[in-house]
Amino acid sequence: MPTAPNRRAVAVVLLIPLMVTLALWAFAWPAARIAPRDLPVGVAGAAPAAQQLEQRFQQRDGAFEVHRFDDEAAARAAIEDRVVYGAVVATPQGPHLLTASAASPVVSQLLREAVTTSVPEGTRVQVTDVVAAPPGDPRGSALGASVLPLALAGMAAGAVVTLMGLRGVRAALTLVGSAALVGLAATAVAHSWLGVITGDWWTEAGVLALTVLAIGSAVAGLAALFGPRGIGIGALLMVLLGNSFSGVTSAPQLLPEPVGAIGQWLPPGAGGSLLRSVAFFDGSAAGGAALTLSLWSLFGLAAVLLARRTPKPAAPTPTGPAREPAPTG
Repeated sequence: MPTAPNRRAVAVVLLIPLMVTLALWAFAWPAARIAPRDLPVGVAGAAPAAQQLEQRFQQRDGAFEVHRFDDEAAARAAIEDRVVYGAVVATPQGPHLLTASAASPVVSQLLREAVTTSVPEGTRVQVTDVVAAPPGDPRGSALGASVLPLALAGMAAGAVVTLMGLRGVRAALTLVGSAALVGLAATAVAHSWLGVITGDWWTEAGVLALTVLAIGSAVAGLAALFGPRGIGIGALLMVLLGNSFSGVTSAPQLLPEPVGAIGQWLPPGAGGSLLRSVAFFDGSAAGGAALTLSLWSLFGLAAVLLARRTPKPAAPTPTGPAREPAPTG
């Protein structure tokens, strides 16, 4: 009969390949299946040229969600409001492609290729980047790389609060304070030093802090509900799935379904989308992501505040042999 140490050794041998397989699935599968899926794009201009452009997008069944606009000004406004990722304007000189590399450099390149290959050979396609990515991060790689450190910071905050045995108001204040400091430090690096984000400094700090708070409070809340195993559940949701499903390096609409939607329901994906909105688009389309982060934060903090302390066992009363009454007389 196998002993307990042998059983633990077998469990480790089997668990490590399982974890590696899960990590490869979470990270490699979405990256290997990147393609447009109902990607919002716009078409503007007078018919019939605009209709022809719209039909070319619709020929790729399920790839694009086409929005029709009256003119170039309306298409530009839709891009700035994050309604569409880009638009093609039919002009007498040929198609004029409007992109927003700040929303996703990958999508901008994809639209360039899609429009260029769909027009007759030799046709010149004018391209205008309506909302350009910052010079400090033209490919969006630094912004995409910021998701994992934020997830790890939130994980660390939630795990430390749990392992230190903090509960109630003290735990909640610790989570809020650590998230606020991370937000300030991260904004100082990303905005002031690297120039990766270029919006309002304090708004960006608030978004980064809210993202870390949502992750940290969720982990601490799960641990309060399920014990130490809640930290593992939090790591699975926030680091493994949340980071790989976030779509920050490409776009949620480029990931396999329903991965893109799931990623936006988790704090890393919602935080990345919210940061893009406030950093490059003056807060446009920020409501959904802000609500997601707020709900995770509220639910996590509520679980931490309402978690009952484990009652300490009462100190045993000293007992000893009964003493015989002293003789009288």
